[in-house]
Amino acid sequence: MKIFKQMDSFSISELARFSGVKAHTIRMWEQRYNALKPHRTEGNTRYYDSSQLRRLLNIVSLADLNYKVSELCGMPDKALFGLIEELNAESGNKTYEYFIAHLVSAGMSYDETGFEKIYSHCILRYGMKDTYLGVIYPMLVRIGLMWSADVIPAAHEHFISNLLRQKVFTAIDSISLAAPESDSWLLFLPENEFHEIGLLFANYLIRSYGKKVIYLGSNVPFESLKTVVHSSGSKNLLLFFVHSDFPEDAKHYLLKITNQFKGRNIFVATDQQFSEKIGKLKKIHFLNSPEDLIAQLSSLNISVVN
Repeated sequence: MKIFKQMDSFSISELARFSGVKAHTIRMWEQRYNALKPHRTEGNTRYYDSSQLRRLLNIVSLADLNYKVSELCGMPDKALFGLIEELNAESGNKTYEYFIAHLVSAGMSYDETGFEKIYSHCILRYGMKDTYLGVIYPMLVRIGLMWSADVIPAAHEHFISNLLRQKVFTAIDSISLAAPESDSWLLFLPENEFHEIGLLFANYLIRSYGKKVIYLGSNVPFESLKTVVHSSGSKNLLLFFVHSDFPEDAKHYLLKITNQFKGRNIFVATDQQFSEKIGKLKKIHFLNSPEDLIAQLSSLNISVVN
């Protein structure tokens, strides 16, 4: 895990990850429009604090709504906040990018009330599935929670992920239990995998297609997995590789899975780059995005539960 000397300290590359704006564009906005004023360490290294991150996110989200960047960069924070509040009172003209930026901003400032307000608006506007696909998943990728969890301070990571866990659990509880004769899916993360937001959403999604789910969660020992697979009779296994560093280790693990659990459908969710490093494996179905899982479920011709 990356260690930060200051919790309220961000490099320009980190601002670029959080905002989706390239570092050279941020520098250009600083030089042309005085958009941000970085601090300097004793060693003369530039850094930004959370107030400047929030300012940048406000500028980005408003620019995405066709406001001029030059005008936004010249506004004081109070004027930007006022414009945001005006837009919050309106129901139209908001894009996914708007919500992504403001969820990140709320999370980085530990603003649970603001996070709740934005998230609730997303659910009302898009529904749970499209909120995850269009807002939550891109946000997780952007801030590094799913694929590279060491790019932000751990406190921010835990705060945001725990808020999201609560929301997805609530959504799961709203779905009726599947019929006893329904197909069973076993969901888990291997040992040393702990980031389960994607796995939780898969839980929600699979249940919404009328399937049974046995959810084991994170860091599941292989011996425990063997016991559950054989006792439950689950035909479909879904696991995530979120923060694995060594493709060869992952490949060895998957080969062990296929040898141990013959006759099962084994689905592995990970990013495309990591799956390509692992290479093609017989009896392994790689899922490189939430849409890949939806395609698998949709191919079964099952009506989605509302």
